[in-house]
Amino acid sequence: MRIRPLVALSIAALSAVVLAGCSGSGEPDADPTPSATPSSACVLDAQPGADSDAIQVTGSGADLTATVPTSLAYEDIQRTIVTEGSGDDLATGDLVSGFYSIYDGSTGELLQDSSETSPDESGAVPILLDEQNYSLFVAALECAPLGSTVAMTIPGSAFGEGASPVVVVAQTADLLPTTSGGADQSPVDGMPTVELDDDGAPTVTIPDADPPTEVQIADLKTGDGPVVQSGDTVFVQYTGVKWSDGSVFDSSWDRGQPSAFSTTGVVEGFQQALEGQTVGSQVLVVIPPAFGYGEGEINDTDLKGETLVFVIDILGVQRAAAQQ
Repeated sequence: MRIRPLVALSIAALSAVVLAGCSGSGEPDADPTPSATPSSACVLDAQPGADSDAIQVTGSGADLTATVPTSLAYEDIQRTIVTEGSGDDLATGDLVSGFYSIYDGSTGELLQDSSETSPDESGAVPILLDEQNYSLFVAALECAPLGSTVAMTIPGSAFGEGASPVVVVAQTADLLPTTSGGADQSPVDGMPTVELDDDGAPTVTIPDADPPTEVQIADLKTGDGPVVQSGDTVFVQYTGVKWSDGSVFDSSWDRGQPSAFSTTGVVEGFQQALEGQTVGSQVLVVIPPAFGYGEGEINDTDLKGETLVFVIDILGVQRAAAQQ
């Protein structure tokens, strides 16, 4: 899949290119913090320029497309807001629905668009403004009003020596909920109990019993969205606790934003809890060590030997792009 290395480009690498363009030399400053008309709410705050202004954007939604001239300079990162939406400015951590197309800047060839990974005929996909894993979309969409269409140009130097420049065209549509909105289901006897606070964050209580030896899954809420398939990227909120003492060891709620990962990139028990579920569902899963991080002596530094309990809100899904 070609898109993953692009969207995962580090914020530091993008910042370095921004700074190189601002300083007028080929060497960025030591401090990788953008200095071109910075905004405290923006990570990069990329500015428009001749390159990004030259991208000809047509259509909207699933018909969003662009014509990329092959004579652009690509000296720095540039972003032009082609049409400004009427919503609030987006910020890191936001989860939105939208559309995108990514082009090879040298040839104008379309590398991928959102219709390839959309779970339905709308062509829309969830887009998470995550600095660590989806920094390309942070650079393109941050500090632009919801509903905007943007064109961004990135020099090949941001991707490594000899890499081609890239053009991103994206349009946002709606903010997506950060909690599941499915229909409540009855609790399952013998499973941990879950209480939600006013924001939807779960508190898990472990039963006074021995942990199970097989994966146990219960639906707390059932959504009516697309079904999660193997290999999909799933956008979730989750909390994980240890059966042994009930302590939280990982939580997207503590980080203040949803997370996203492929169903095939997590431990087996977590994968079982995701695949076959519908967007909008909330799932409770108990994962014995054999389906988690393996058997071993329980200690404070890893999860070997631990039976794990997760509460997972499934917020959105992207299909895996075809290998090319």
